[in-house]
Amino acid sequence: MTTGINYGSLMHQAMRGLIRTVLEDVQRDGLPGDHHFFITFDTSHPDAEIADWLSDRYPGEMTVVMQHWFDNLEVTEDGFAVTLNFGDAPERLYIPFDAILTFVDPSVEFGLRFESMEGEVLDEGALVPTARPVREAKDMPKVKEPEAPNTERKDAEVVSLDTFRK
Repeated sequence: MTTGINYGSLMHQAMRGLIRTVLEDVQRDGLPGDHHFFITFDTSHPDAEIADWLSDRYPGEMTVVMQHWFDNLEVTEDGFAVTLNFGDAPERLYIPFDAILTFVDPSVEFGLRFESMEGEVLDEGALVPTARPVREAKDMPKVKEPEAPNTERKDAEVVSLDTFRK
């Protein structure tokens, strides 16, 4: 018997799926245009696989850049593996989607930040990360009610969901 809809968990799954789909496209077709990614992840995640010298240097979190040089991108259901260049030393990394803290594509000003929210707990006892736009809410455009129905196509507007949170 369920006690309610766990929107935090559903959001978590959807945003991780979005990242997986983007990386699958890059695996298949390469990075289009000026797109590139800054991916920050939890280096202490039990399923993360990084070289010992990297985990020693970045014991909590690490940001990697996928832009000009990366190789052997392999995307799975649970994460992705990629070879990146660290000072002319190629290193293979495996990053589980659950370890990702931020995913940013600055070429199009798109970003996700996954934060734990106190009090929202999964059945397994883990906190549920919640996807939030990288921009601060104060920088978000205000949403206005349309005066009359308009069939003209407009650019999408970003809406902050913080207003609706308890």
